[in-house]
Amino acid sequence: MDDARSHASAARQKIHQGVDPIDQRKAAVAKVRAEQVKLVRFGWCAEQYIESHRAGWRNAKHAEQWSKTLKDYAGPVIGGLRVDQIDTAHIMKILQPMWNEKPETASRLRGRIENVLDWAKVHQYRSGENPARCKGHLDKLLPARSKVKKEQHHAAQPWQDMSSLMTKLRQQEGMGARAVEFVVYTAARSGEVRGARWAEIDFKNVAWRVPADRMKAGKEHRVPLSAAAILVLSEARKLTPDCEFIFPGPSGKPLSDMTLTKVLRRMEYAEVTVHGFRSSFRDWAAEATEYPSDLVEMALAHTISSKVEAAYRRGDMIEKRLALMEDWAKHCNTAKT
Repeated sequence: MDDARSHASAARQKIHQGVDPIDQRKAAVAKVRAEQVKLVRFGWCAEQYIESHRAGWRNAKHAEQWSKTLKDYAGPVIGGLRVDQIDTAHIMKILQPMWNEKPETASRLRGRIENVLDWAKVHQYRSGENPARCKGHLDKLLPARSKVKKEQHHAAQPWQDMSSLMTKLRQQEGMGARAVEFVVYTAARSGEVRGARWAEIDFKNVAWRVPADRMKAGKEHRVPLSAAAILVLSEARKLTPDCEFIFPGPSGKPLSDMTLTKVLRRMEYAEVTVHGFRSSFRDWAAEATEYPSDLVEMALAHTISSKVEAAYRRGDMIEKRLALMEDWAKHCNTAKT
């Protein structure tokens, strides 16, 4: 009680002296805040941003990519700088050297820096405009990505010529060749196939369940297995009957992506990429079949762009997709006439 009276008396005395105690308190808080801001560095803000958004990202790999790009590219320039002192010159020093050589990486990095600086502004660690924003700012200093480098697509085997490639592929020995066959028959991504485990195969329902952590969209994907794909699995089982992985290398670990690429090079298909078989499948489905495009997109495990459509689509149309994959396998194994 005595302390309260003492504080009240001191406050009245300050008012009589023309000093507003509330303003004085705000000034003291502002001073402390200013001292705190001096300790806030970009690297710390980046870590806090990633941690606060980690739960909303599709998988752990996404967070790792954020951390790596910011650390590798932005870290050497602004990682240790006070976040309130970062300006356009710093951003240009980071982006300019890589904008022409790695436009996609540079663009992704710019967006991540912008998000971190926005986070810092919301937390009152900096003020003013964001020096990493693109529209109306960096787009006046850097050329548009579309003008820098045309997007390069994965080279694909023409769908009309799949049978000749598959004939040569079946003649190749080794686990790498069997993995490439399985990529073709399932239209899956290389990483999904190389990491496949026997525990994921449901032979009773002829389906392969790819776990979410190996899927690009971060969601489990069920792949219907054609008779040709099942045959590849039986051949792989004979090669390594006791390994948890379906397509292991000599060490028992999953094959490398280069191993699959070397299979195509041995066959003198150096211009074709393993990932390109997905494009071969899509082109065949669009040009040579009547299967609906949404069924084909589902077979490719592509994310549905329409949130409304995604909300109403409950099933994965596995039976219809099995018919699609059986027809694809039949096409791949039918000689051109």
